[in-house]
Amino acid sequence: MRRAKALFFSGCETHPVTSVPTGSNRSDYGGNEVVEAFGAEGSDLSGYFDSIPHAELMKSVARRIVDGNVLHLIKQWLDAPVEEDDGHGGKKRTTVNRDSGRGTPQGAPISPLLSNLYMRRFLLGWQRLGHARRWSAHIINYADDFVICCKGRADQAMTAMQEMMEKLKLTVNDDKTHLCRIPQERFDFLGYTFGRCYKCDTGRAYMGTRPSKKSIKRMVDSITEETDRCRTLLEADWIVRRLNRKLTGWANYFSLGPVSPAYRAINTHATERLRRWLCKKHKVRGNGKTRYPDQYLHEELGLVCLPKRTHDFPWANV
Repeated sequence: MRRAKALFFSGCETHPVTSVPTGSNRSDYGGNEVVEAFGAEGSDLSGYFDSIPHAELMKSVARRIVDGNVLHLIKQWLDAPVEEDDGHGGKKRTTVNRDSGRGTPQGAPISPLLSNLYMRRFLLGWQRLGHARRWSAHIINYADDFVICCKGRADQAMTAMQEMMEKLKLTVNDDKTHLCRIPQERFDFLGYTFGRCYKCDTGRAYMGTRPSKKSIKRMVDSITEETDRCRTLLEADWIVRRLNRKLTGWANYFSLGPVSPAYRAINTHATERLRRWLCKKHKVRGNGKTRYPDQYLHEELGLVCLPKRTHDFPWANV
């Protein structure tokens, strides 16, 4: 079940990266606070996709679509039963969405569009009620994940958000919604950790991003799965192509901020796992570093070397 993410900043700049002098006190930042909830790990909205009320959603859809046949088709899509395996070779149908009048079909291509459309009610309401102007509270959202950057009174912003979500018939998960001070604390959003970083050459502190520990762990686990010993019957070229797709895609997304430590960690894990896989496949004793050195893995087999990618970043030579 997907869950939304909400963050409230108080007193911080809304730019992705802001220079922050080392040793500055709280007044230098204006008192930075965040109300935080996690996307995949937790939420401020409990079961967002399963909670969207059909009547209110269809009103939003009807403001944009006048064709009655299309509206009827969308309504049928929302009410469509779910067919599942009952575990005994038969099929079981459930009509939870139709019975409750809530929820969008999980995995349906139209669900992200409908969920964005309903979330827009919250985004527009935040502006029209004056919350953005009152607290300089700006919302940054991606689908049902969002952060709210505030300049003061983040507790009031959080209360306003909770009241609005109640009117929208959405449930706020209070256990996953809390205040977080910036830059004293950090928070995760869309796979990145936002907080204080330090320049390697000067030690100067600044507000920046880096891949979160959970994002790194998920990638490490994925590499481990790809190089499991049960796959030793496969060809090395096939395994390397699979790894390269994962490594390249991950690096394309996580390319902001000081990514070199994460790249080195993942690259080391990938080379060690591929080397171990080759040893299992060809029954080579030992750790295989002599027979399968890093140079062989990267130059002969073509395994992507993540640390080299940082040389091509726009800021690499700045």
